[in-house]
Amino acid sequence: MAAEQQNEMKIPQMEENKENSIDGSLGLEILQIIKDSQQQHGLRHGDYQRYRGYCSRRLRRLRKTLGFKMGNRHKFTGKKVTVELLSDNRHLLLVLMEAERAWSYAMQLKQEANTEPRKRFHLLARLRKAAKHGEQLEKLCESHRVDAKTKLEAQAYTAYLNGMVQFELQEWKSAMEAFNKCKTIYEKLASAFTEEQAVLYHQRVEEISPNIRYCAYNIGDQNAINDLMQMRLSAGGGGGMMAEKLEALITQTRAKQAAVMSEVEWRGRTVPVKIDKARIFLLGLADNEAAIIQWVTCRHFLEALIAWRTEEVKRADSGKVSNLQYLHSYLTYIKLWTVVRRNESMAHALQAKLKEPQTDENKRGPRPQDLIRLYDIILQSLAELSSLQGLEEDHTFQKEVALKTLVYKAYRCFYIAQSYVLVKKWSEALVLYERVLKYTREVQSKAKSFNNSLKDLPDVQELIAEVSAEKYSLQAAHSVILKSIPLSDRLDNFRLDPTLLSKQPNLVQFPPDFQPIPCKPLFFDLALNHVAFPPLDDKVEQKGKGGITGYFRGFFGFGS
Repeated sequence: MAAEQQNEMKIPQMEENKENSIDGSLGLEILQIIKDSQQQHGLRHGDYQRYRGYCSRRLRRLRKTLGFKMGNRHKFTGKKVTVELLSDNRHLLLVLMEAERAWSYAMQLKQEANTEPRKRFHLLARLRKAAKHGEQLEKLCESHRVDAKTKLEAQAYTAYLNGMVQFELQEWKSAMEAFNKCKTIYEKLASAFTEEQAVLYHQRVEEISPNIRYCAYNIGDQNAINDLMQMRLSAGGGGGMMAEKLEALITQTRAKQAAVMSEVEWRGRTVPVKIDKARIFLLGLADNEAAIIQWVTCRHFLEALIAWRTEEVKRADSGKVSNLQYLHSYLTYIKLWTVVRRNESMAHALQAKLKEPQTDENKRGPRPQDLIRLYDIILQSLAELSSLQGLEEDHTFQKEVALKTLVYKAYRCFYIAQSYVLVKKWSEALVLYERVLKYTREVQSKAKSFNNSLKDLPDVQELIAEVSAEKYSLQAAHSVILKSIPLSDRLDNFRLDPTLLSKQPNLVQFPPDFQPIPCKPLFFDLALNHVAFPPLDDKVEQKGKGGITGYFRGFFGFGS
């Protein structure tokens, strides 16, 4: 808590003590100030209550510093910043913080309104209050004491707050006009500064764009739904509550489109689509690849397959695969081919990292074994593709899958060879490189009639060039190693070595390496256990008899 208060003190002092511009006019970096404050005080984690508390504390400090008190503890006296009082840029900052405090309170109430709908009335009141403070800031900036940049930023900020009010009131036309005004001003500001300074304005434009397209859709622009889908999938395409609105809108739109969708065509056969979840999924295929991956990995795709399994699947009397089975094969094909594309993308990223020099020795980098695992998954998916029901007699499809299998086998074999190179198994690596070239020659010979099938596959020509380079480097490394081996250790390998005719030929290793030899044997005297030693009783001293009589006999010489 103490660290947070120290951070709060640093930012106001740094921003509030900014000098005026060179020509003596007042200036305020409105967008920069609110973005820094929001990121450092709660909005990075969506904590609007914390940001609201920060705005209140900052307002108290500003009023105390400027001597702009609203009465005393016994009586409240309302005061407003007027053009006549405008002598410091902190007066503008005071009004800006009042607008931010009201806006953050409105956003906090918007989060709570999901479970307590009546808080929406309080939310609208606080948004109107924020817009009112924004208009006051804009009027103050109309003074000749304020520079042109601050005037434009104040107009854009006020337009943004007014657009938020109209957006919540569902006044789509008014909201779109306000957001467009805000967007236009920020785009002009971005074009007037350097690229580093314009980044913040471009980010603001990206945040506003989903709101504009959402308003356009509600006004009646049906083409806006495609832009909203792209915005949802992009990195900056709206976040938080706007993202929830976009998700709900896209789901609702697809549900309406699914109601009129009745059939789908794949590989020359048209099948009816009667399952609603399958229709919604198939409509999503019109999106880009990121959308397809997102749909395949989410629960909607699984629900579509489960819904298919619950239906009764039967073959017709003619032995032809039923429409329901063929539809299931189509959905499974989309899933498996998406898995192939996703793993291929991951493999491509790992290949790029594998070629980069390793800077941190303690950090584990990518290895060829990681790529082998990815290509194993790809080959497994292709094997499942070749066994789909209804496609057994489709020879063109089977040949395409076989061709793709050869391509990924070549890449898998290449990285197995790379892993052998790391452990210095030269012979195994060279054999695998030859097998890679064998696979690539087969691909080139069969690809003449399937040019369209290779457009989504990695280029085997690049692989051939890489294999050739690896073979040459491997042979060069092997010859260097052979040069360091003396002639006595490589008598089985013929190689022309001019150094053998020189004055210092490498014939034998001198001094030779130490070699292990058997240890000196230990002898155990087993015969000692069977030897009878002569008696030694006459050599052993006899002990005298005990008692007082024996003592005196020994003393006087008796019994000796």
